[in-house]
Amino acid sequence: MEAAIETIMELGFAQASIGQIAKRAGISKGVITYHFPSKDELIDFIVTELYTDGAEFLSQIMQEQTASGMLRSYIESNLAFIRTNPRHVAAVAEIILNMRTEDGKLRYVGLNDDPILVPLIEIIQWGQREGEFREFTDFGAKVLAMTIRGTIDGTASLMMSDPRFDFDLYTAELITLFERATCKMGEGNHKEDK
Repeated sequence: MEAAIETIMELGFAQASIGQIAKRAGISKGVITYHFPSKDELIDFIVTELYTDGAEFLSQIMQEQTASGMLRSYIESNLAFIRTNPRHVAAVAEIILNMRTEDGKLRYVGLNDDPILVPLIEIIQWGQREGEFREFTDFGAKVLAMTIRGTIDGTASLMMSDPRFDFDLYTAELITLFERATCKMGEGNHKEDK
């Protein structure tokens, strides 16, 4: 799996063949195909492993008692997971953007698909019902969820491309940005914001 991730990161998804992965791992193609008969099965395993690890890592979100606490925890937990697994996250992003079915459609769920956004939309709607967050239309809640998810998903590439990337400052700024985006009018506004 590590050899596949490194090969995808170096050569891109399209060029990361079983042969290239075996070469990087210093083993024969047969060893890989014994466990994963096709590149698709190996890629499915890599994606599944990331999502499984991520789900366990993000379980702390459910301990929050407020929508604002849950939103903060969602952002912090996702970014902490990326900080711990930047190459795996970046490789899966490469896979999601490039792996296609036989009829040419993207194989994995994309950013604009609802299943990825549902947890965030639910947090936003809960915050509205509880009076913590400003009012959003259904479309507005989806746009905010897409923006949060897109910002989180781009973090691994930013982190890997800039050796001076300040992860803690980045996390704090994103939390502040999205707290201000959800606050009711008159709340959270500071002189420097005007």
